Amino acid sequence: MMNIKSQVQLRKAKPLDSKAILDLVKELALFEKAPDQVKTTESEYSDGLHSGLFQVILAEHPTLGILGMALYFPYFSTWGGKTMYLEDFIIKEEYRRYGLGSLLFEAFIQDAKNQGARKLKWQVLDWNHTAKSFYIKFNAQIISGWENGVIEF
Repeated sequence: MMNIKSQVQLRKAKPLDSKAILDLVKELALFEKAPDQVKTTESEYSDGLHSGLFQVILAEHPTLGILGMALYFPYFSTWGGKTMYLEDFIIKEEYRRYGLGSLLFEAFIQDAKNQGARKLKWQVLDWNHTAKSFYIKFNAQIISGWENGVIEF
């Protein structure tokens, strides 16, 4: 296959990208064996982008379309200051292993630094060893011992 990475452009998402974002989220949920747990709507993504609730960097190819994304938002850590939380990070399955993940993750890191973040956080499933290996290449620590608390309404 052609050199996809050299043709991919990274850009911030706009509300009009909401359907593509939702499609990527659904693909990620399928990969994570939880396709029925996606409750968000296209309009919620549009509203969130419009209001600045979250940000998305898209990896877009001129002919193949949107191939991946990093969706993140800032929050304040009482121990570490401004932190960027990476909620979703995905490259479409057929376009993995072309270096797009590194390209997108590096852009997320740079954007977080540009916005004054002192720390990045995210979750990775315990069985997703490929993702853990990917993050470790960026000197990430995979911290065990902290469990998630969740209340759904």
